[in-house]
Amino acid sequence: MSQDQGKTEVKPMKIDDILQRDVWDVDLEPHITVDSSKCEKCPTKPCLYLCPAGCYILAGEKVVFSYEGCVECGTCRVICPMNAITWHYPKSGRGIMYRFT
Repeated sequence: MSQDQGKTEVKPMKIDDILQRDVWDVDLEPHITVDSSKCEKCPTKPCLYLCPAGCYILAGEKVVFSYEGCVECGTCRVICPMNAITWHYPKSGRGIMYRFT
Protein backbone atom coordinates (compact mmCIF):
# COMPACT_ATOMS: atom_id res chain seq x y z
CA MET A 1 0.00 0.00 0.00
CA SER A 2 1.51 3.34 -1.01
CA GLN A 3 1.73 6.32 1.35
CA ASP A 4 -0.56 8.45 -0.81
CA GLN A 5 -3.35 5.91 -0.90
CA GLY A 6 -6.31 6.89 1.24
CA LYS A 7 -5.38 10.59 1.36
CA THR A 8 -7.65 13.18 -0.18
CA GLU A 9 -6.25 16.19 -1.96
CA VAL A 10 -7.37 19.48 -0.43
CA LYS A 11 -7.91 22.22 -2.98
CA PRO A 12 -8.31 25.86 -1.95
CA MET A 13 -11.79 27.28 -2.51
CA LYS A 14 -12.53 30.61 -4.15
CA ILE A 15 -14.12 33.28 -1.95
CA ASP A 16 -17.30 33.23 -4.09
CA ASP A 17 -17.71 29.48 -3.49
CA ILE A 18 -17.21 29.92 0.25
CA LEU A 19 -19.72 32.78 0.46
CA GLN A 20 -22.37 30.79 -1.39
CA ARG A 21 -22.46 28.32 1.50
CA ASP A 22 -23.33 31.04 4.02
CA VAL A 23 -26.84 32.24 4.84
CA TRP A 24 -28.00 35.82 5.44
CA ASP A 25 -30.95 36.96 7.51
CA VAL A 26 -31.04 40.52 6.23
CA ASP A 27 -32.58 43.18 8.43
CA LEU A 28 -34.66 45.86 6.74
CA GLU A 29 -32.67 48.47 8.67
CA PRO A 30 -29.09 48.75 7.35
CA HIS A 31 -26.28 48.20 9.83
CA ILE A 32 -23.98 50.34 7.69
CA THR A 33 -24.66 53.83 6.39
CA VAL A 34 -22.50 55.77 3.96
CA ASP A 35 -22.31 59.57 3.82
CA SER A 36 -22.28 60.03 0.04
CA SER A 37 -21.24 63.70 0.27
CA LYS A 38 -17.98 62.62 1.94
CA CYS A 39 -17.62 59.72 -0.49
CA GLU A 40 -17.69 62.05 -3.49
CA LYS A 41 -14.60 63.86 -2.16
CA CYS A 42 -12.59 60.68 -1.62
CA PRO A 43 -9.69 60.52 -4.09
CA THR A 44 -8.83 56.81 -3.65
CA LYS A 45 -12.14 55.07 -2.80
CA PRO A 46 -10.47 52.05 -1.11
CA CYS A 47 -13.86 50.52 -0.24
CA LEU A 48 -14.25 49.58 -3.91
CA TYR A 49 -11.16 47.39 -3.78
CA LEU A 50 -10.94 46.12 -0.21
CA CYS A 51 -14.47 44.98 0.68
CA PRO A 52 -14.18 41.16 0.48
CA ALA A 53 -17.90 40.81 -0.30
CA GLY A 54 -17.93 43.46 -3.04
CA CYS A 55 -20.62 45.55 -1.34
CA TYR A 56 -19.24 48.78 -2.83
CA ILE A 57 -19.33 49.43 -6.58
CA LEU A 58 -18.73 52.45 -8.75
CA ALA A 59 -21.69 53.60 -10.85
CA GLY A 60 -20.47 56.42 -13.03
CA GLU A 61 -18.75 58.76 -10.59
CA LYS A 62 -20.77 57.62 -7.57
CA VAL A 63 -20.04 54.86 -5.04
CA VAL A 64 -23.09 52.66 -4.55
CA PHE A 65 -23.34 50.53 -1.42
CA SER A 66 -25.47 47.45 -0.75
CA TYR A 67 -25.40 46.05 2.81
CA GLU A 68 -27.34 42.86 2.07
CA GLY A 69 -24.27 40.76 1.20
CA CYS A 70 -22.03 42.17 3.94
CA VAL A 71 -19.84 39.64 5.77
CA GLU A 72 -19.56 41.96 8.81
CA CYS A 73 -15.75 42.14 8.80
CA GLY A 74 -15.58 45.89 9.43
CA THR A 75 -12.93 46.50 6.77
CA CYS A 76 -14.85 49.39 5.20
CA ARG A 77 -15.01 51.45 8.38
CA VAL A 78 -11.30 50.95 9.05
CA ILE A 79 -10.02 51.82 5.58
CA CYS A 80 -12.32 54.77 4.77
CA PRO A 81 -10.07 57.86 4.75
CA MET A 82 -13.09 60.21 4.77
CA ASN A 83 -14.84 58.72 7.83
CA ALA A 84 -17.92 58.41 5.61
CA ILE A 85 -18.98 55.01 6.95
CA THR A 86 -21.02 54.40 10.07
CA TRP A 87 -20.85 50.71 10.94
CA HIS A 88 -22.31 48.53 13.67
CA TYR A 89 -23.29 44.88 13.91
CA PRO A 90 -26.79 43.95 12.73
CA LYS A 91 -29.49 43.37 15.32
CA SER A 92 -29.12 40.14 17.26
CA GLY A 93 -29.90 37.11 15.13
CA ARG A 94 -29.62 39.06 11.87
CA GLY A 95 -26.86 39.30 9.29
CA ILE A 96 -24.58 36.56 8.08
CA MET A 97 -24.59 33.00 9.43
CA TYR A 98 -21.38 31.28 8.45
CA ARG A 99 -21.52 27.67 7.28
CA PHE A 100 -18.24 25.80 7.62
CA THR A 101 -19.16 22.64 5.75
